[in-house]
Amino acid sequence: MRKPTSTYRFQITEDFDLFEATRRLPYLQELGVDWVYLSPLLAAEPGSSHGYDVVRHDRIDPARGGAEGLAALSAEARRLGLGVLVDIVPNHVGVATPRESTWWWDLLQHGRGSAYAEAFDVDWEAGGGRLRIPVVGDDDEAAIEVADGELRYHDMRFPLAPGTSTHDEQHYELVNWRVADSGLNYRRFFAVNTLAAIRVEDPQVFDASHVEIRRWFDEHLVDGLRVDHPDGLRDPQHYLDDLSDLTRDAYVLVEKILEPGEELPTDWATAGTTGYDALAHIDRVLTDPAGQEPLDALEARLSGGAVDWPLDWQSLIHDTKRAVADGILNSEVNRITREVLAVLGEPVVEDGAPASTPVVEEGALAPVSKPRLADAVAELVACFPVYRSYLPGGRDHLEQAFALAREHRPDLAAPLDALLPVLSDPDAAPAQRFQQTSGMVMAKGVEDCAFYRYNRLTSLNEVGGDPSIFALDADGFHAHMAERQRSWPDAMVTLSTHDTKRGEDVRARITALAEIPHVWEAHLDELLTLSPLPDPSFGALLWQAILGAWPAQPQTDLRERLHGYAEKAMREAGDRTQWTSPDEHYERAVHAAVDASLDSEPVRRVLAELLQHVVAPGWSNALAAKLLSITIPGVPDVYQGSELWEQSLVDPDNRRPVDFGVRRDLLDAVRDGARLPLHHSEEDGGGAKLAVTHHALTLRRDRAELFTSYAPVGASGDAAGHVLAFDRGGAVTVVTRLPIGLAARGGWGDTTLDLPAGTWRDALTGRLVVEEVAQHPSRSHGVRLAELLADLPVALLVKES
Repeated sequence: MRKPTSTYRFQITEDFDLFEATRRLPYLQELGVDWVYLSPLLAAEPGSSHGYDVVRHDRIDPARGGAEGLAALSAEARRLGLGVLVDIVPNHVGVATPRESTWWWDLLQHGRGSAYAEAFDVDWEAGGGRLRIPVVGDDDEAAIEVADGELRYHDMRFPLAPGTSTHDEQHYELVNWRVADSGLNYRRFFAVNTLAAIRVEDPQVFDASHVEIRRWFDEHLVDGLRVDHPDGLRDPQHYLDDLSDLTRDAYVLVEKILEPGEELPTDWATAGTTGYDALAHIDRVLTDPAGQEPLDALEARLSGGAVDWPLDWQSLIHDTKRAVADGILNSEVNRITREVLAVLGEPVVEDGAPASTPVVEEGALAPVSKPRLADAVAELVACFPVYRSYLPGGRDHLEQAFALAREHRPDLAAPLDALLPVLSDPDAAPAQRFQQTSGMVMAKGVEDCAFYRYNRLTSLNEVGGDPSIFALDADGFHAHMAERQRSWPDAMVTLSTHDTKRGEDVRARITALAEIPHVWEAHLDELLTLSPLPDPSFGALLWQAILGAWPAQPQTDLRERLHGYAEKAMREAGDRTQWTSPDEHYERAVHAAVDASLDSEPVRRVLAELLQHVVAPGWSNALAAKLLSITIPGVPDVYQGSELWEQSLVDPDNRRPVDFGVRRDLLDAVRDGARLPLHHSEEDGGGAKLAVTHHALTLRRDRAELFTSYAPVGASGDAAGHVLAFDRGGAVTVVTRLPIGLAARGGWGDTTLDLPAGTWRDALTGRLVVEEVAQHPSRSHGVRLAELLADLPVALLVKES
């Protein structure tokens, strides 16, 4: 199996297609990248900016360059010695424009008689034999009409079944958009009505949905795959086995979110995850644990006693997940309930039955009503401690969910008793569907809701992380990395993706607030006084985002970007305003604060003062995180453009076009030996970050033998707690931790790094650090950190002897 030493992610779009990506490959090769990593390529919804809404599996999207584009890119990659990794979407297809989605159009036209009926996960009986499509606005049924041989609703077009003409005769029914919450009868991607799930566990569906992917490997165009959302599949292990056969055991990664303490199943045919677990460890080892208590106190004050702090994270996400199970994903809960009842094969107590407990023979299950059974299913998904189980694997997580559900809701003992044997059976349809559903509820309740309500230090509110885990010490970090080297040495490492809530350098700057919680509190109070918000706690989240994204140079689109973030953040939080029912008064106040950050001189003054406290340490944290991400065990991925400052916010902000011309010029300067500005400021345009990225990636690619093990490297002296260092087998990474505290103590002083014996050169500066003394060839060296890190807060030492 060919494996990468690093990857670089391109977002392939109509404006940046495969041909344009091909033209940028020489830049990647010179940057030090080993493989190019491409977003989804298959034909997608017209105008799709991301490609995850695949409409056809038999071709590459013509708007993204088509088959000719991939052939050109692959040929150029081969010439340059680069591998090719492609993101694939096995769980669902886009159905927003039915005419574009061949399978969906045929399903609508022919119903259960469609050649593709088995491809979709539809409960026909629940819809009275019809597929429900929730697109109709309130009181707008009159807009449904038949014209030119099609059924139309405004600009939407749907097919007519042969020999019909009226809406009532179709295999589908256009229904009110609100029906999606509880009355939908097809499985979706999360709660996105325009992404219909497919049953890739069926061998015929697998073959048909992978026909183009198979061609890539048959023709040696692609070397590896990244599998999107494997938790949405009925049987991820079986799917990965099938994929391994198709690709002939190629390099495959899975976009799997692991909760703290959770391990990736070792029997999966994968090299590992896409790296959110590594991201969480990197961010937390750079976070000052001393900031937790004062930031807890600040959040308690901002919330005005509405919640108790420190807030119980598990309690918060239980409630947000339960709201999702009762709300936008209630259709899935109802379908599980129907399948459970089908398995039990017993009558249940009808709605409105007497409340008295019936006499039940010993050992028999008490009869329960359908609503109480659904209540118990919803409670179980709310209590599930991880995204999902993979029965029989993960049975302990299922048992934990049952125990928590019984603790939360002792009144549901009878329905929980009925559910236990059914949901514990790996072969039972309800158990399989429950596993597919729990991950949906987790994602929507946590990533897309609770992350916008837990505002203590928002750099910790990132996909794959638990915000209640505040910091990680050096010993804990080393333990995680040693285990990573043992178990998943080829898994991906990431800092930024198309799904991260905040770009890596936004988080690096926010992280610095943990070192100065009282400075942050004072300035936040001023900002909230100058631009009051109905919810001061949300104000903390908003001002952290503004602080983290604030650019060194003016940007014409900054206002639009910040308003877009503010709208998404407050509506995803969902406690004051929502997408489906916006609170105009609340939202006006939030948007006014955004405008004040740009237009109000008093607000700009406070913001400028706060920036003076965090720009330099944020710069240090950013370089530390970047070097860690490239040199720890695993395959580092550089998200497009993040070799310079990555100050994007949540999507779509993080999917903006990248100026590769600027990066090309800076890289040329670095390669030509120009001394770029390396002072502690973002005024350098990102040259320092690009230099670190280039030298570290190049070393990993060209000297892979230096990165085959993992061992901590210690330090001696009063400031030893501010350095994190490790030896990968001949390459030693050295980064600064907690730079504000380091400066407050007067710098490194006489603190030394306990460098192993040998001759060592810093790959980032080219400077000889230690020249081995011949008479003492085995003696370790105490290298003064004040000298080693005089130019940069990080170093990458290479053993030359």
